[in-house]
Amino acid sequence: MTQGATQTSDLVLVIDDDPSMRKALGNLLDSVGLGCLALASPEGLKAVDLTGRVACLVLDVRMPGCNGLDFHEAFAHEHPAIPVIFITGHGDVPMSVRAMKGGAIEFLTKPFREQDLLDAIYVGLAQSRQHQTKGQESDDLRRRYASLSPREREVMAMIVDDGLQTKQIAARLGLSEITVKLCRSALMKKLGAASQVDLGMAAERLKAS
Repeated sequence: MTQGATQTSDLVLVIDDDPSMRKALGNLLDSVGLGCLALASPEGLKAVDLTGRVACLVLDVRMPGCNGLDFHEAFAHEHPAIPVIFITGHGDVPMSVRAMKGGAIEFLTKPFREQDLLDAIYVGLAQSRQHQTKGQESDDLRRRYASLSPREREVMAMIVDDGLQTKQIAARLGLSEITVKLCRSALMKKLGAASQVDLGMAAERLKAS
């Protein structure tokens, strides 16, 4: 791992069987202050904890005993928050089409302009950061929802799913309107919802997560 590639920094993973290419890419990334982990094959990734990391992967298409396109399919399924940039010395149209359909953000043929690679890496890191942020927000929302009492969840469902007003909820549950208002206020505070619209949006995010 090059200097600066800490457990809290953005990380660029490079997988290429060519030592000179790994060295060149490592030097390039160091020169712009990006942490880099350069590996000769995908096997090296097994020892790397990528959980919660903002990262992107620069991947060679053809390596001894490994097809980068096949590896990408498995990697993307396991690490959807880490975008992939392909580099190759022997690219063709079908290969690039398959890569892009698989979710790659760029397909560069060697020799490529350093700036083209850096531009793709910055896009990849931005996408990874956005994905990680959304994941953290979803985790936080699920924790907030888990803190609701059974009664609060029941009232929330009647508000969001049934569209009932306080008086209607009170009648259905056999509670006073004041009790329902207090329950509604408590659940909205726990979920960080300032309005019924916010509450509805929170419910939709919970369903989607």
